Amino acid sequence: MKIGILGGTFDPPHNGHLALAEAAKETLGLDEVIFMPAFRNPLKTSGKSVPAKHRLEMVKLLVANRPGLAVSDSEVGRGGPSYAIDTINELQFVQPGEYWFIVGGDALKSLPEWKQPERLMKICRIAAAVRQPQDPADIIKRLPESYRDFIDIINMKPMDLSASDLRDKVARGQSITTWVPQAVAKYIETNKLYKLK
Repeated sequence: MKIGILGGTFDPPHNGHLALAEAAKETLGLDEVIFMPAFRNPLKTSGKSVPAKHRLEMVKLLVANRPGLAVSDSEVGRGGPSYAIDTINELQFVQPGEYWFIVGGDALKSLPEWKQPERLMKICRIAAAVRQPQDPADIIKRLPESYRDFIDIINMKPMDLSASDLRDKVARGQSITTWVPQAVAKYIETNKLYKLK
């Protein structure tokens, strides 16, 4: 099987994440994309995210009834900092297959800072979503030359949407149903997430 792993904080998960998963499936011919909420992103030291259990539940609501999309609680269950290498090692042991770790263009720039990036690229490929006006060639040439053959580009249309914008909208009492499924918006409201204290 060809499987994509879409990791992230998902704070909150939104339609941009769905668009990325669908684009990865189409571009790479993946059988499945597994959303993998991080317990804690080791590269994000500032800011505080909502508890992992809420983010996991929101991701489940995001992908519900969408063929070829699934959710794993592996990183949430493991606790501590979430490292791609640990996750892919675990998945390759449990369900051997061809894996792609899916990231955004901005996350790709930080690849050299990841835990054991060279080892990671020996057991999976990296799929990077690049949105215009970003130039894939420009992003890739900033990486060490030894990385370049292990990266696949997913070209995507620009999307003016970020999780931080959505958190701000919720805090200001604005509706976010244009950018998240109704079930996710309802979960946020019911659990009073992202409200100013």
